[in-house]
Amino acid sequence: MKNKQLLFNMIIAGMTLGTTWAIRGQFGHEQGAAWAGAVGAISVILISGRADWYSKLFKATLAAAIGWGLGGIMSYGLVVGYGRGTDFVNVYYGLLMLFVIGGLYGFIGGGLFGLTLTDSKDQRIKWVNLITGMVVSGIVTYFFLIIEWEWLMTPPRSEVWALCLGVAIFLTWFTIHHKHYSALRVATFAGLGGGFGFAFGNFLQVLGNVSEIPFNFWNVMEYSLGFFGGAGMAYGVFTSSWDSAEASQKKSSNLIPMLLVVLLIPFVVWQQTFRIEKLQKNYSELIDGNTETWAWAVLLLALFLVICHTIFILVKYHFNKQNLIQYTANEVKTFLFTHFALYAIFSLLITGAIVSIYRIEQYLYLVNYAIILMFISKLKPVFDTREINANKWGRNFLVLLLILAVLAVVAISIHGESPGMQKRFEF
Repeated sequence: MKNKQLLFNMIIAGMTLGTTWAIRGQFGHEQGAAWAGAVGAISVILISGRADWYSKLFKATLAAAIGWGLGGIMSYGLVVGYGRGTDFVNVYYGLLMLFVIGGLYGFIGGGLFGLTLTDSKDQRIKWVNLITGMVVSGIVTYFFLIIEWEWLMTPPRSEVWALCLGVAIFLTWFTIHHKHYSALRVATFAGLGGGFGFAFGNFLQVLGNVSEIPFNFWNVMEYSLGFFGGAGMAYGVFTSSWDSAEASQKKSSNLIPMLLVVLLIPFVVWQQTFRIEKLQKNYSELIDGNTETWAWAVLLLALFLVICHTIFILVKYHFNKQNLIQYTANEVKTFLFTHFALYAIFSLLITGAIVSIYRIEQYLYLVNYAIILMFISKLKPVFDTREINANKWGRNFLVLLLILAVLAVVAISIHGESPGMQKRFEF
């Protein structure tokens, strides 16, 4: 029964990050990934049922947003094309590199999230040392792998994955050196989930293209990354041992994280995506009449929603609180569903799905939203502590590599040359 409840918790957390990661496809880059990562983290905090984690809601959410968002700087368009190839070497290489990219998303996002959950009066995280070390390690790793040794993953595209790899390397050392093993566990399973989800999603995309079903299978790949990454992050959290943190947080310490999560990230998404030219292009084939008027209306409506949501959060979660903040489960749930809903509305607005049903996947986001809303309050917190077993992790990792090899064999056996196919290696 305990394992069954844990599975349900993982599924809902996976659906939350999966849905927002699929939405992220409309916005891309680090800002879109950060928003998705934030919503996924909020769902895990809510499901945990821990009041001490509720009080650090915005700090933990910001940490997850930064970690998942950092991976948004990586380029993977050509890598996806390798997975559409017709020979085993290129396809398997593509799946492996997607595993690396997705793994870096999850590892850094899960690691920073886990460290924030670890942070307490008895176990303070040395954040300045961590951030400094990650920056230096990222630069050094990039210098040697890309500039000096030219170990290029996806030429001629950006090779910033190496910078993220350096960040992950230092994050690993930091958690081991300071014995933050629970955070390491969260990072590992979020990374495995994100990596497998990205590679498996590419495989599903190939199957979808072969089927010729008129659907956005790129979106399926994105959902897969988020679902498995979110489920992995939840598994890491709920199978780790955690000390109790402070039951309340200083009001002043929450303000900056709150503003970064609810104002800065959504504003950057709005500023980078809601452009008049882009909106006119999106709406020109959906409506008759003056598309420029529609574009301005959508642009201003999106900005208005960001401002309204920010004011609502500031009043409810900051100005109406005393000097010491203790959030309730209902307050965490409210934040989850308002922040989630705003992201979904952004997607409906940018695609024009508010005036046309040509993008059916947009309404599937709403279905997912309704399911999560319906079931998340019925979940029971489950913590099933397990130890880190390096030998078991190593064996499972080899099994995972074998599974990706099988997927590569199946993929090349079901199609010939396809649109978007790329080759990393010529024979």
